[in-house]
Amino acid sequence: MLDVLLSSLLSPVVLAFVLGALAVAIKSDLEIPEPLYQALSIYLLLAIGLKGGVALSETPMAEVAGPFLGTLALGVLTPLTAYTVLRRLGKMDRTNAAALAAHYGSVSAVTFIAAQAVVAFAGSPSEGFMPALVAVLEVPAIIVGLMIAYARGDRAGSWREALREVVTGQSVVLLVGGMTVGWIAGEEGMAPVAPFFVSGFQGALMLFLLDMGMTAARRLRDLKEVGPFLIAFGIGMPIVHGALGVWVGLSVGLSVGGAAVLGAMVSSASYIAAPAAIRVGLPEANPAYYLTASLGITFPFNLTLGIPIYLAIAEWLG
Repeated sequence: MLDVLLSSLLSPVVLAFVLGALAVAIKSDLEIPEPLYQALSIYLLLAIGLKGGVALSETPMAEVAGPFLGTLALGVLTPLTAYTVLRRLGKMDRTNAAALAAHYGSVSAVTFIAAQAVVAFAGSPSEGFMPALVAVLEVPAIIVGLMIAYARGDRAGSWREALREVVTGQSVVLLVGGMTVGWIAGEEGMAPVAPFFVSGFQGALMLFLLDMGMTAARRLRDLKEVGPFLIAFGIGMPIVHGALGVWVGLSVGLSVGGAAVLGAMVSSASYIAAPAAIRVGLPEANPAYYLTASLGITFPFNLTLGIPIYLAIAEWLG
């Protein structure tokens, strides 16, 4: 466990995140320009979509079916467990509990990318089709969260508009679109653009996580608004979901690295697609809860400690 933790903490992507957090702590004037942040987001999402599409074109569907179904089941189950914990243990109101459940059942694409990099750095690379599972996990939890909140029929927002926001959002379009392009083109067709989308990927990821480190560190200032229960939830729930994701991953035939990455995906909380949908569908939900919990608590926890924990669990169970 200690070796896995040290290997994770010393990986370049995690160190870039820590550098960003340190820059905020010392009040540096370091800043990633917004246009560059947007360009890096587009590049990373499209790159992982292309990579997943190429892998899918070379993988028998029988090999992918189990992981697809397992991931879909997790996307439905995890928002229900999160909602139950928030309502029964946290005594949170229905709307905010449903909003948080949608975030914690969905997926952080950046956590997924970081997990892939960390397990590869540790010598346990994951399957090439894993990006396809990100798209599978992205949407179901948001639908479940919105349906929970709308069960009483007295919401101010529009769940249909919220779902449209998810399906047409940047992350889904780039992931699904990239996978389609990669699947159609195949490895031979992608060869001319591989130097840009493959060789430059790790460098772009470091720049992106440098910015995410600064963003997460700024969110830490909001911890006083969310209370001790939500802080505990933002760490405890990911560990439970992550362990469940690892077990399901191994059960459906994923490698140790693949199961660890699935655990990291399931443990993560969305802070791109879910907030966009919740703003439209549940405008009365408190952003201080779901943004601070997902970005200020769960994201840095997963990046520094969570991913090596899920890898250690996968190695132990595998």
